[in-house]
Formats: sequence, C-alpha cells, structure tokens
Amino acid sequence: MNAKTLMVQGTTSDAGKSTLVTALCRALRRRGISVAPFKPQNMALNAAVTEDGGEIGRAQAVQAQACGLEPHTDMNPVLLKPTGLSGAAESVPGLRPSGKASPSKTVPDSLVQVIIQGRAIGNLNATDYHAYKRIARAAVLESYARLSSAFEAVIVEGAGSPAEINLREGDIANMGFAEAVDCPVILVADIDRGGVFAHLIGTLALLSESERARVKGFVINRFRGELSLLQSGLDWLERETGKPVLGVLPYLHGLHIDAEDAIVPLAPRGRGAGGEGEDAPLRVIVPVTPRISNHTDFDPLRLHPRVDLRYIGQGEAIPAADLIILPGSKSVRADLAFLRAQGWEQAIRRHLRYGGKLMGLCGGYQMLGASVSDPHGLEGEPGDSPGLGWLEIDTVLEPEKQLRRVLGHLAPPVGAACGRDSDQANRGHRPLPQVEGYEIHAGVTRGADLERPVALLDHGPDGALSADGQVLGSYVHGIFDHPEACAALLAWAGLPSAGDAPDMHALREAGIERLADGVEAHLDMARIIDILEGRA
Repeated sequence: MNAKTLMVQGTTSDAGKSTLVTALCRALRRRGISVAPFKPQNMALNAAVTEDGGEIGRAQAVQAQACGLEPHTDMNPVLLKPTGLSGAAESVPGLRPSGKASPSKTVPDSLVQVIIQGRAIGNLNATDYHAYKRIARAAVLESYARLSSAFEAVIVEGAGSPAEINLREGDIANMGFAEAVDCPVILVADIDRGGVFAHLIGTLALLSESERARVKGFVINRFRGELSLLQSGLDWLERETGKPVLGVLPYLHGLHIDAEDAIVPLAPRGRGAGGEGEDAPLRVIVPVTPRISNHTDFDPLRLHPRVDLRYIGQGEAIPAADLIILPGSKSVRADLAFLRAQGWEQAIRRHLRYGGKLMGLCGGYQMLGASVSDPHGLEGEPGDSPGLGWLEIDTVLEPEKQLRRVLGHLAPPVGAACGRDSDQANRGHRPLPQVEGYEIHAGVTRGADLERPVALLDHGPDGALSADGQVLGSYVHGIFDHPEACAALLAWAGLPSAGDAPDMHALREAGIERLADGVEAHLDMARIIDILEGRA
C-alpha cells in the first residue's frame, strides 16, 4: 500500500493546523478510509506515551484517537522539548557539536531535548540541531514510509510557518518534507488574530515557485460573524492567487481538545452566594513555572463545574486555596529555584499550616521531597538541590527515562476518600477508583513515604502520601482523567460529593466529532479528497 498524502501548513503558529488535521482524520475515517496522522517535527512540552513505549506530542495522540488508532512514535518522529537552559550541545550519535557561539556571540543558545522516534538522544542548542537535521530527516522519512505502507491516507501537520526563510535550509517540518515526498499542501490561516489576507498572500510570496505550486487551496479558521461580509475578500483572494478557498471554519467555543503547548485558563468561578456552602467550588491553585510540562493534566479540573482553578504566574502571590498542585517540569531543579525566588515556598508553607492540601505531579512530585539530584547534568549543570521537604523521599535523575502507559487504581486511603469505606474497598465490595495514564520522567524516587502509595498500578505502586495525609505526589500524568479517580482526589482535597467530575476521554471524543462535523459543514470535502487523491 502507498498512502495518499495531504499536508496542512499554517501561515503562523497556532493557526489551527492541529485541529484541522484532527478533523480531517475523523472525516476520512467516517468514509471508511484507513488514515494516520503525521507530524515530522514538533516542538512541545505536552507529550504522550505511545503503544511502542516512546513519546510524541499530545496533539498527535489526539489525532490518532480521531483515526481510531493507538498513538505510535512514527506519527511524530522528531519531538523537541525546550529545556529553557543554555549551554553547549551534548555529544549525540552522528553529530560532533560545533562549539560555535550562538548568533548573539555572547549568550549560548537555549537547549532543546531532541527525541527521535520516541527516544531522547540528548540536548542540542539551535546551531547544533540545525546541523543534526540531516540525521533527523532520515528518521522522518523512515517513519513516514512505514505509515505510508500501512494506511490508505496520511494527513500531515506542518510546524510554525513555511515562510520562515531563515529556517528553510534543511527544513524537515514544512515544505522541505512536502517536496521530499511530493505531496499537496493546504494552507490554513487564523482570521481571529487579524490580517488573514496579508498572512496568506505574504506566505505565498515567500515560497519558491515549486512550493507555491504545491499549495492547492486555503482554509480560513476561527471566523466570527456574518460570512457574506467576508465573501468579497474571499473572491479577491481566489482571483489574486488562482487558488480556491476550500472553506471558512467558524470559531468553535468550548472545544475540549488537548492544547499543544499554550495554557488557556478559563475564567475563574466565584465562590457562590453562600461562600463556603455545599455548592461552593474547591479553590485550586497551580503555580506556573517557566518549564511547566503536560499542563493538560489540569484540564479535568478546569472543566469541573465545582472547581475554581487558577494558574498563578511570575510576580503573582498565591491566594487562599483548598488545594495547591505543583505541575510537571522539564527542568525540575531550575523550576524549584524559580518557585523559591517567587516567594511561593513560604506561601505554600502557610497554606499547609492552615490545613490546605498539597499535591505534586511528576516534576512537582519530585520537588516535594528532601532532595533532587542531577549527577549527570541531564537538565542543567550537575548538582543537588534541597527539596521542599514535605515528603520523605529523595529523587535522583537518571539517563534512562521512564516511559510507560499505566493502568491500576487509587490506593487507600486516597482511593476511599470519596465516601468509600477502605475496608470494604479492600475486600472487593466496592472497587477503588481506576487510574489510567502515562509516565514520562527521568527521576528515580526512594524514601519512607513510598510505603504509603497513591496508586497501585499494574507495574507496581506509584507515588507517596505524607504521614499526616496532607501532602501527596504521583508520577501519573492523566491521574484526574478518569471521573472516579478525579472525584476521589478532590474529596481528599476537601470537596464533598465530587461525583460530577468530567470524563476526559468522552469529552475529547465529543470534541473530535464536533470538529469533523465542522469540516463537513463548512469545507468543500469533495474537493479536499480530490486534492488528496491527486485529481485537483
């Protein structure tokens, strides 16, 4: 089998490439076409673990769901995770670090962790990654070839914009890939940010003649208002470029699809007229550190009708709350230092003194212990950092990442917190809440508080609970996704009768269906399929 291939590129970052690919994948699947998503190169700190035990961008995991597939590392063969740190490139297979100064000549480039076909191969600065692209390109084409041989169609997502002329040499993310596999391109632009016609015309102007010929049509995304008022502009665009507008997608409010990177908090909810009554929401605070990762962990709380979740950023004070959650981090020791510099450690200490609950996920879990050690310099300069000291654990970062999907259940007493009887649960009369998620971490954690695990997973116990039951940590990303687990954890934090937790899998599925309905209603799908099949 040699799959038909269509690539979606954007005039800017966040133009809607991920959502359009997701929608097209589901629309094709509805037609009985076996289809797979593909993103040659992705830069994101929100990752997912695949069935073959690697990591890819979360957007590609959602796109796999749209195709009815388990995510696989071939769907995103190159993943770049910014560390936020500066320094020289490591020695990685096939590349001798250049040792050159960055363009500023004085400050080294920020480093990115380079993940090839699901496995981290080292940290590189921008200069050395540019040289490494020749090796990454081989992995990209290898993964694409496997998908192309296994499916009838492959829908490809570009990265950023193809008009970034400073990145054209050795490009593997946009037109460089499209030229290599000889596939057509749809160009999507976001009208909500303004300047949509300039974005489209300007992008075409910066492409080569052969690249412009690959663009078979335009999609305009996130339109609000009366379409008839836009029609004259669409007509002009088609006359000016000789390329069709394939459709105008409306702005879809309340769409629950995992974000690639950006945190988009919901408006905070009030405490209600009664202030502290049964219907008052649980106040949850998430301090945002510079290298926060997998913030999609908090989507179930953002969407919970009785949770008031707030992100707190640099320069902001932590307000009164019921629960504070320390998120995952790509650079734990650096983010721990940032947390302290913001004065948040003292605020959390005060929060605990007045009876509040504290939770840490992945890197945030590691911060809760007595120490975090990085002897190999995996996330910065080698060394040790004192932890916050609220769990009796110590963590050492090791070169081999823990990458696995996990299944199990919450352990008592947390699992029994939502009106459950721990003894009955243990005797099997009332099963403990199910946990399903994934682990992505370099740390190996040991200590006395591991004797009180948060979850009992298929591969063994996970996490730790303090002796007083006030602080807990877990390595499981997605621990809130299952409604019963979310309800039990929120009950532990102080929210009674938390049985109205959202089912994230069902919400994602509904969001995918809504996206597919949108492209069916507003795009010329017959023409898009003709483009895919090479007839247009």
